[in-house]
Amino acid sequence: MEAWLTSHLTQLLAWLAFPEHGLSTVFVISFISATLLPLGSEPAVFGLIKLNPDLFWAAIGVATAGNTLGGMVSWWMGYGTHQAVDLVRKRQSAGERAPSSVSDKMHSRALQWLQQMGPKACLLSWLPGVGDPICAVAGWLKMPLMACTFYMAIGKFLRYLVMTSLLLWVF
Repeated sequence: MEAWLTSHLTQLLAWLAFPEHGLSTVFVISFISATLLPLGSEPAVFGLIKLNPDLFWAAIGVATAGNTLGGMVSWWMGYGTHQAVDLVRKRQSAGERAPSSVSDKMHSRALQWLQQMGPKACLLSWLPGVGDPICAVAGWLKMPLMACTFYMAIGKFLRYLVMTSLLLWVF
């Protein structure tokens, strides 16, 4: 059983190493990792480039495109959530609100910071853990999609360029 699994895994990895399959795999993994699902795309980018050094710029570009489109999906999720919450609020009767907690005050300060930064805050969309929520909150705040996308793409491109270059230099 182990030999069968090892053989098939080796065949799968060899198949994914082909440029025509590897780039599409990098795109899908980069796209998924930019949504709220926890998945890292750097190993896929690094692996493809390590196996096919001539695909350095293509892999960086494809990963940036996939990750940026995933960030746009997160933006739309935030925007759509805001629309849904607004609709629910309109339908509810006016009731008393509970006093705000420390957590609410922290969230309020974070929202104020994002509003002050505007779409430029999406430059930080590459950060692990907070980058994807920044894209969603930008949508929630109804920041301009194209400006947010522009800054997302810059941040994500620089991340892939720096991370992959460092990995190639170290390994």
